[in-house]
Amino acid sequence: MASITFTVEQRVARITLERPSKLNAFNREMALELQEALDECAARPSIRAVYLTGAGKGFSAGQDLSEVVDPHGPGMDRILKEHYNPIVRRIFRLAKPVVAAVNGVAAGAGANLALCCDVVVAAASASFVQAFSKIGLIPDSGGTYFLPRLIGWQRASALAMLGDKVPAAEAERMGMIYKVFADDVFAEASWALAVQLGDMPTRGLALTKEALQQSFHQTFEEQLHLEDILQQQAAGTEDYREGVQAFLEKRTPVFKGQ
Repeated sequence: MASITFTVEQRVARITLERPSKLNAFNREMALELQEALDECAARPSIRAVYLTGAGKGFSAGQDLSEVVDPHGPGMDRILKEHYNPIVRRIFRLAKPVVAAVNGVAAGAGANLALCCDVVVAAASASFVQAFSKIGLIPDSGGTYFLPRLIGWQRASALAMLGDKVPAAEAERMGMIYKVFADDVFAEASWALAVQLGDMPTRGLALTKEALQQSFHQTFEEQLHLEDILQQQAAGTEDYREGVQAFLEKRTPVFKGQ
């Protein structure tokens, strides 16, 4: 792969966006390669968590606009359908936790790619920008879905329209992301978080992810019913049995993701 790197370590797939000279702005090649990598994550049971980050100084500056104006490029009519929507759908539906490790600026589609992940952490020097309004566009890649749910209607509306730059600490304060790490420990601390998730009961985490996603659309009673269904599935896993046995034996459980 030319535009991303993909490795597997300690049960975690490490995906790095690799266009640092462009602040990891997306072109068609990168988008399709990321889709391929996410498909690999879904297909391999030995992969139990995903760690997504960017090379160099940025996480992702969003769309490479030079591709949009290229008469031989995919054009705006194909970019969402073939590039970003397939990516965020894969992350949203992946039955494994996905950590976005935002190492620098995350702008436009790059910001919303991060926000669709299950756990979003950022370096102290990172920032988030809904840059779409600056060029007359609307937030895409799930931005209009995730932002109001994460930070509320008013903040989401203001950020989408004004395109303010949100420093990592402010993003954490308003609930946009989970946690901020100091720059000098960010790489190590964010990776440790992904490894921790990779050691946990994968099926139970996937069911948790499903329950949280469904809660946006259901009544209280419907959600209680769903929790009952998913809990029975979780209780049927090998990891549940190991977790209970380890608790009774006062030892650390060894989960297998099954």
